[in-house]
Amino acid sequence: MSERKQELAENVARVKEDLAEAARKAGRQVEDVTLVAVSKIKPASDVRALAESGQLDFGENYVQEAVAKQEELVNLDLNWHFIGGLQSNKAKFVAGKFGLVHSVDSRKLAQALHKKASSLGVVQDILIQVNIAGEVQKSGITVENLPVLADEVMEMDGVRLVGLMTMPPFFDEPERARPVFARLRQLKDELEKQLGKKLPHLSMGMTGDFVPAVEEGATLVRIGTRIFGARAPKV
Repeated sequence: MSERKQELAENVARVKEDLAEAARKAGRQVEDVTLVAVSKIKPASDVRALAESGQLDFGENYVQEAVAKQEELVNLDLNWHFIGGLQSNKAKFVAGKFGLVHSVDSRKLAQALHKKASSLGVVQDILIQVNIAGEVQKSGITVENLPVLADEVMEMDGVRLVGLMTMPPFFDEPERARPVFARLRQLKDELEKQLGKKLPHLSMGMTGDFVPAVEEGATLVRIGTRIFGARAPKV
């Protein structure tokens, strides 16, 4: 085993142990929380090494980079998540190529994914990204506009709404993110009543704040730095 492969395997094992501990403390089943390894700006060789150690869910932020990795790793049975901001004119490169798109925040984007998925004869699973804190620099639909967007998405047969995603503000103290996570869970519960269907997923929690996220009901946590190490800036 190469030194890098061993390092990655040890890192992901530690993260999974911490996730399992957080789930147990919250009275939840470990299997109910999926670790999405955020592999943006990391080489395909890192993804392959982690896959060989049993980590199969990976999150990507940039369309061109993600598609190139998928092509290089086409022989591996991986679960790809698109977690970055997505312009509607690039939806055609994403629909049908990712098991889950976490970052739908407009009718225009949902419609573009629906159109491409329908042309491929597939249904694209999506999450609606909610900007709970109202940060102008972050993507996401407002809490007030969420019910309308959810209703619109339900009319599109090329996409399937399976939950919600959020990114809280950065806090030095992870516990300060808890109200954001609790609010997303509340919004999911309200939407389930509105739509008359279960929404199984809450994508929330990253390297610095996944413990309160799991305690508040996260089913998908997006962790990169603790697994891959610090990232060089994207040029």
